Amino acid sequence: MDLKRLEVFCRTVELKSFTKAAKHLHLSQPTVSEHIRHLEQVVGEKLLDRFGREVVATPAGRILYDHALKMLRLKSEALAEIEAFGGRLSGTLALGASSIPGAYLLPRQIAALKKEHPGIHFNLRISGTNRIAQDVIAGDLEIGIVGSEQRDGRLTDEPLFTDEILLVVPPDHPFAQRTRVTPEELANEDFILREPDSGTRTVTMEGLRTRGFDLEQARIVAEFGSCEAVRESIKAGIGCGFMSALAVAEDAERGTLKTLRVEGVDLRRRFHLLTRRGRRLSPVAELFIEQLRAQVA
Repeated sequence: MDLKRLEVFCRTVELKSFTKAAKHLHLSQPTVSEHIRHLEQVVGEKLLDRFGREVVATPAGRILYDHALKMLRLKSEALAEIEAFGGRLSGTLALGASSIPGAYLLPRQIAALKKEHPGIHFNLRISGTNRIAQDVIAGDLEIGIVGSEQRDGRLTDEPLFTDEILLVVPPDHPFAQRTRVTPEELANEDFILREPDSGTRTVTMEGLRTRGFDLEQARIVAEFGSCEAVRESIKAGIGCGFMSALAVAEDAERGTLKTLRVEGVDLRRRFHLLTRRGRRLSPVAELFIEQLRAQVA
């Protein structure tokens, strides 16, 4: 079974379109269609169904897609190992992360490694912790960086670095010249928070609850699905909020936002490195992990 045809098939399944797959692979649409027809003749089953403008994998197509991904991954790993043997590194590293490391840690690491090894292609997926863990287990990702420990026997879980969540206020806020506040002083504040299932929000709520402050009962004036939206709303004076020290570091240094700790409340959290137990990592993944450990040490 030709690997090139399998690659065409996988891209078509992922993009749900012959036209988009052709454009992505720099092929003509008739060529893509011919590759799919050839595979259907080989396996003796229909692989794709049309629904309006989209194409979706049939049950047989889904089986082939899952195995084709493994075959293409093995090809990539083999080529990467051969090139590493010759002193060169290339290939694709598929990695995933929750929002904080995905936005504020990994891009710098990717840029540094890309500068040393231009032949490496990175595919970074930013999603929730559970999704990243499942994708590592499934083999879709070689590496995951998440904000909570994963007690799944199919994963190796290595504590990687510690982050701290801080109270963030605009520079003209009454708290701005202080370094700490008490939980009781938060009672009259307006809060801008991340969405309810955010790791940042969960850690903050649990920490404050140990001192008898229920953030859910506070004056929540806005909820956003991204750090950027929370940051800009705090700058605009809508309220105060809780953010990762990584996410607010540049603003704190410039003075465009002020950060404080809450007395008696531990809002530190660990981020964890996930890999699939028993999976042999590619040379690119091994080097990335080695340099990532050095960066956060």
